[in-house]
Amino acid sequence: MSDTRQRLIDGAVQTVRDHGFGGASARAIAATAGVNQALVFYHFGSVNELLRAACVTATEERVQTFLHRLDEVTDLRALLSVGRELHTEERALGHVTLMAQMLAGAQSDPNLAEWTAFALNLWIEPVERTMRRLLADSPVADVIDIPGLTRAVCAGFVGLELFEGVDPAGAESALDALDRLGALVEVVEDMGPVARRALRAKLRRSERKKGEPPRPG
Repeated sequence: MSDTRQRLIDGAVQTVRDHGFGGASARAIAATAGVNQALVFYHFGSVNELLRAACVTATEERVQTFLHRLDEVTDLRALLSVGRELHTEERALGHVTLMAQMLAGAQSDPNLAEWTAFALNLWIEPVERTMRRLLADSPVADVIDIPGLTRAVCAGFVGLELFEGVDPAGAESALDALDRLGALVEVVEDMGPVARRALRAKLRRSERKKGEPPRPG
């Protein structure tokens, strides 16, 4: 990647962090990058294409820094602990702000929405793989929608960036609730085989009552 392109990408990331998606004009990005604003269009064609590249590039770089930490996780509570640490780090670095701003801008731009979803999935996929590994032998594995749960948790961490700005105590309470969920899964996993079979049967009956087909297993 050329030095100018990288400077524009870095400038776009910093501009969105400092001024939000609405303030990320070609002039503002170029000023932050220290280049002529015509270079935005020369290298990327449009501001949105630059923002797309910035969002994906910044996310790829951050994801690479935590993959090894996910590989070391041995239970769900440890995964949530890593999530809290990453949330604190990402908030301090401004990366969660970048993602939240891109999500906001994508609401009215289908092309930007496609690439923002792609960037978000760069976070989701390794977390989902980890959750599948951790829950593989759990009695709740065959009744939990792991992809859905993963997306709910990841979306929650992005949303907490906005929540913390108006209610820090409430955001902390939300994170504590996730930790208690991890503790509950641990309790279930410590049950004896008879109790685990009874719980699995109960959960499957609950699914059938809701009209959902039982999961295989």
